[in-house]
Amino acid sequence: MGSVLAGVLQLLALIGALALVHAPAGGYMATVYSSRRHLRVERWIYRAVGADPDTEMRWPAYLRGVLAFSVAGVLFLYLLQRLQGVLPGSLGFSPVNPAQSFNTAVSFVTNTNWQSYYGEQTMGHVVQTAGLAVQNFVSAAVGMAVAVALVRGFARSRSGELGNFWADLVRGTLRVLVPAAVLGALVLVACGAIQNFSGIHEVGQFPGGAQQWNGGAVASQEAIKELGTNGGGYFNANSAHPFENPTPFSNLFEIFLILVIPFSLTRTFGLMVGSVRQGYAILAAMAAIWLGFTALMTAAEFSHHGPALQAAGGAMEGKEVRFGVGGSALFAVSTTLTSTGAVNSFHSSYTGLGGGVAMLGMMLGEIAPGGTGSGLYGMLIMAVIAVFLAGLMVGRTPEYLGKKIGAREMKLAACYILVTPALVLVLTAASLALPTPPHSMLNPGAHGFSEVLYAFTSAANNNGSAFAGLNANTDWFNTTTGLAMLLGRFLPMVFVLALAGSLAAQRPVPESAGTLRTGKPLFAGLLVGATLIVTGLTYFPALALGPLAEGLS
Repeated sequence: MGSVLAGVLQLLALIGALALVHAPAGGYMATVYSSRRHLRVERWIYRAVGADPDTEMRWPAYLRGVLAFSVAGVLFLYLLQRLQGVLPGSLGFSPVNPAQSFNTAVSFVTNTNWQSYYGEQTMGHVVQTAGLAVQNFVSAAVGMAVAVALVRGFARSRSGELGNFWADLVRGTLRVLVPAAVLGALVLVACGAIQNFSGIHEVGQFPGGAQQWNGGAVASQEAIKELGTNGGGYFNANSAHPFENPTPFSNLFEIFLILVIPFSLTRTFGLMVGSVRQGYAILAAMAAIWLGFTALMTAAEFSHHGPALQAAGGAMEGKEVRFGVGGSALFAVSTTLTSTGAVNSFHSSYTGLGGGVAMLGMMLGEIAPGGTGSGLYGMLIMAVIAVFLAGLMVGRTPEYLGKKIGAREMKLAACYILVTPALVLVLTAASLALPTPPHSMLNPGAHGFSEVLYAFTSAANNNGSAFAGLNANTDWFNTTTGLAMLLGRFLPMVFVLALAGSLAAQRPVPESAGTLRTGKPLFAGLLVGATLIVTGLTYFPALALGPLAEGLS
């Protein structure tokens, strides 16, 4: 079987699996977030944190819950790393230094999972499981909660209430993420991923000394790493490591885990607003972008330039032979069009145009299908902008799902769109202008510029993947990427929740002959166009200096 045909068959199998679970998974999540019933274990948690799950919150209260919980998570994870030397199961590792502890704590709490360290040489079992793995669950649940709050903003009227953050957080964790992660971990263990609390083993003797490997609860962390679109690997090689991703089947299964919740949330959205067609329109826009990027990446990496690439069947540098070009390209697109950041190949070794496709996927805001929760609310913001553009073209006041999109709503949507590009471009420019940060670049010229641009694009968009040619473990990059992750996560959430509150307080607008039918294919096409033009062109000059210049040279 040819490598191109193998890649196509993998893609078709993945699409079939996602289509099979779309309706049941989306319907189940709609039931979870609409239920008024509390499980006994949930009541224990509410009592422990002093929360009343039946109290409805307006958007400022909901936001305070998000921020308070996240700040507590950053402090707890920071202290856990600083105290690692006295914790059991530390494997003899010393405490993590302050700058890196700050960066890692922020990274995992913001669902970014950017890692400027070697996981198997830095973090012991307690930090990995009680710290990093726990944040993999709850940071994903926070994103889902904010998305559901925005959906309620569209579904409710004349109330301004968005639900209860603590109830949404607990339900998303216990009823959605934990059961799915358990099943995912069992599949990965069956595929050969390790799951233990083993110490450090010496494996063989080499001229430079013995090679050392330590075990860990890898399969369970790998499952929620992908399912929650987190991305932080137990090992430095991430999903290229055979302990995390041993076979071609496990590779395809991990891609499925990355995409299943973001795609299924469109069904949840449709059910909660009372129109499944609206969910299908959002799904169609997401799927069109994802398929287009997959085709572009695969074509770039299968391009044969010279006898070496022809013999290998594609650009195989930096890719695992067991995955091939097709499996690597599909993983790269799926991880950069979501906020996952997991990698099964070396993105710095991709062709110039292939690296540009990965970067552009993040620059679009990771909305196709995006992160767990963040992809849905990002695409709904783009839907608001799309109906505004349509309203300008026909001279009507724009409406979406029976809600008028006025000046306040557009200001909030515009702020959401502008904050991330500002962080990426300003911090990239500062890093290249100052004398010290460029010393971290492994390569000169356009590729070196791409390394820095990719790093801040990944951090501000809460992705977490890296070109890997940049030495980011410096005080400058640990601090600036940490700030980019914090601001890139929570500033957009402020605008999303403020928009949700504004929409929930409105009276519904009845449909008329001039109402834009947003459940139709025409609107899905308009949404794709608005996404590519409004967000994609923002970064075009920077892309021209980096991956485009490299790819065309």
